[in-house]
Amino acid sequence: MKNPPHSTQALFQLNGIPPIGISLSMALQHLVAMIVGCVTPAIIIANVVGLPQAERVLLIQASLVMSAVTTLLELFPIGGKFGAGLPVMFGVSFAYLPSMQSIAAGGGGIASIAGAMIVGGVIAMIVGIFVKKIRKLFPPVITGTVVFTIGLSLYPTAIHYMAGGSGNTYDLVVGQKGLSEALVYGSWQNWAVAIFTLIVVMLLSNHGKGICKLASILLGMAAGYAVAAVMGMVDLSEISNAKWFSLPRFLHFGITFEPSACIALGLLFAINSIQAIGDLTATTIGGLNREPTDRELQGGIIAYGATNILTALFGGLPTATYSQNVGIVTTNKVVNRTVFALAGGFLLLAGVVPKFSAILTTIPQCVLGGATVTVFSTIAMTGMKLIASEGISPRNTTIVGLSAALGVGISQASTALSQFPEAVTVIFGKSPVVIATLLAIVLNLILPKENDKLTNAEPVDKPE
Repeated sequence: MKNPPHSTQALFQLNGIPPIGISLSMALQHLVAMIVGCVTPAIIIANVVGLPQAERVLLIQASLVMSAVTTLLELFPIGGKFGAGLPVMFGVSFAYLPSMQSIAAGGGGIASIAGAMIVGGVIAMIVGIFVKKIRKLFPPVITGTVVFTIGLSLYPTAIHYMAGGSGNTYDLVVGQKGLSEALVYGSWQNWAVAIFTLIVVMLLSNHGKGICKLASILLGMAAGYAVAAVMGMVDLSEISNAKWFSLPRFLHFGITFEPSACIALGLLFAINSIQAIGDLTATTIGGLNREPTDRELQGGIIAYGATNILTALFGGLPTATYSQNVGIVTTNKVVNRTVFALAGGFLLLAGVVPKFSAILTTIPQCVLGGATVTVFSTIAMTGMKLIASEGISPRNTTIVGLSAALGVGISQASTALSQFPEAVTVIFGKSPVVIATLLAIVLNLILPKENDKLTNAEPVDKPE
């Protein structure tokens, strides 16, 4: 007997219409889990580039809107093939942040990031077309190494933000902007607010229950924001200038194709395509008790690449699947498309209201640092879990240790490649992810697999 179309049982089915009340609560749960992660990279890149307030709002706005568009296209495939049709959320990913920071800091700005996104989107679509063959190049030890290296490389970003942002000198903060001395880089006020935010996040994530645990980062940032406001560290003057309704602007930031930037982000798009396969598989197994079909995986990855090209044209930052939302699905088994469509709708609504984006730009950098340091540590540990899933053998230790050492080491020693052409420095010296990825792939191919003989050996019958 089929379940009534409006019964709560529809929550656990891909199609059907569950009760609106519980659907809204489930959708808000997904929104809360990813909204901070979706906007924070945009805020960080806006600070690196030094965008004026109006363009900061535009960047955040475009990132939110295009994340919503990507999510909805993945939920409801065009022609049944363009999109996965699976319960998954897409948003701006921290995985791209180290490379985007290096591109932005090198003077390329948002235009170079957009150009690299278009190239990366094409690469992702190619991965989608040949997903079965390419997937073999990225076992867990490779993807784990990459994710681990990304986490490590983001730690300095978190520390700089906890201290108030390295660009916030006394002359800029007090002399030019006329703001409080508390916002100057390295002040005790910045560290006090950052540590307070971190403590709140840790307490809620480890001891909280229900929505408090799920929204620990969001609630921690709200608490830190309140303390910062009391200490005179929040400037609300720009909010009044923001509009109530606006759409992202086509090619507002322009597009520039810089080979070094394209290579750096292109590799990450290939890696994230494989990561997306993992997330799509996890949400399907966890929520639908089955493996995803080849068509679902292929359609999902192709749509992921194509929507990132579209995102670049409208001035957003690169998106990827959100693993935390996959975790929610595997926990509560709610897979209904209506729930995820509502979550995408809320994300879209937040993006077309510039007032909301303007409020987000008022968050002090120390609050962002206190909240994101936990996110970055989680990214690194997720990489370690992936590595450990294949066992910590001498071979895997060599692959991970050497790849991470050279990747992170060269990026930290900024003058190590000073005698090479500038393009080499941009590709290999600015972000540890490129070197770590390439070296991990090469080592995995050339190092002999220790357990091949044991794995392939037939079991020996015991003598009777």
